[in-house]
Amino acid sequence: MNDLIIIGHPDLMAERQRWLAALGEERRLSPKTAEAYERDTRQFLHFLTGHLGGPARLSDISALRPGDLRGFLAARRKDGAGARTLGRGMAGLRSFLRHLEKKGLANAAGAAAVRSPKQPKSLPKPLSDTDALMIVTNGAQLSGEPWIAARDACVLTLLYGCGLRISEALDLTPQDFAGAPSSLRILGKGGKTRIVPLLSMALDAVRAYEALCPFHLATDGPLFRGAKGGKLQPAIIQREMQKLRGALGLPDTATPHSLRHSFATHLLAGGGDLRTIQELLGHASLSTTQVYTGVSSSRLLEIYDRAHPRA
Repeated sequence: MNDLIIIGHPDLMAERQRWLAALGEERRLSPKTAEAYERDTRQFLHFLTGHLGGPARLSDISALRPGDLRGFLAARRKDGAGARTLGRGMAGLRSFLRHLEKKGLANAAGAAAVRSPKQPKSLPKPLSDTDALMIVTNGAQLSGEPWIAARDACVLTLLYGCGLRISEALDLTPQDFAGAPSSLRILGKGGKTRIVPLLSMALDAVRAYEALCPFHLATDGPLFRGAKGGKLQPAIIQREMQKLRGALGLPDTATPHSLRHSFATHLLAGGGDLRTIQELLGHASLSTTQVYTGVSSSRLLEIYDRAHPRA
C-alpha cells in the first residue's frame, strides 16, 4: 500500500481501484490482461510522480497533455520496452482515462491524440519437415480416447497438408469428403472460395477419424466434434498443440497456424511458384503471400528468372 500512496493521492488511487475492479467484473477482461493494465498504469503513475515532483492528483490526470504521454513512452522505451509492451500500456492508459472521463474527472482527448508505437509484423515460424510430420501422426496424439486422438491428428493433417486455417478445417462437413475427392472447395475469408488438393494421407486421416467417431455425422453437419458431440472449437486444437509442444520438445512457435505457414514454406522450398501458393492459401494479394512465406526480393527474382519465358 505504501507504493500506492507514493504514486498517487487517495482520490486518484480509489478511482484506479474501481476501474481495475470493473475490468474483470464488467468488461470481462482476462486476468492476465487486467494484471498487465494494473502494472502499466502503476508504471505511468510512477513516471508522473517524478515528472510532477510529487504524487499525482486527479487534477493532474485531467490536465495531461500529449507531451506528457509521449514523455512516458520515451522513458519506457529507454528502459527497454518494446513496441508491443508500449502499445498495450497505451491501451491500458486510454481505458483508465475513459473511465475517469465518464465520471467527469478527466479528459481522454490527450491520450487519443498520441499514436501507439507501430507494431512489428510477426508471423509464425515454419516447422521443419520432420517436426510437421511428427505432429500430424496419429500415434503422436496424447489423448487416451482413440477417436479423439484420430480427430486431432486429422485436423492437424488438414492444416499442414492443405494449408487450411483452423476455422476452415472446423467448418468442413462429411459431404466435403463424399466419395474419394482429390480436392476440397474451401470457403475462406471474405467469402472467397478456393480449391485445394486433398492429399491421400489427409483423406486417410479423415476416414480413420470417421470410423472411430462415436457420434452420428450428418452429411451437412460439422465433421469434427467435441467430446460431448457439439462442433469442435478451435481452443481444443490449440490446447492439444500446446501439449504436443511440451511432449515433443518443440518451440513455442509451433502452433496450429504455424502448420499452415509450414505448408506454404515447404511448398516454396520444393520449387512451388508463388502465384500457385497464393491461390492455395486464399490470399487476395501476392505481397501477402510473399510476407507470409518470408520470401526475399532475391528469391522472388530467382522464381521470376526460372519461370518467365523471356527471362
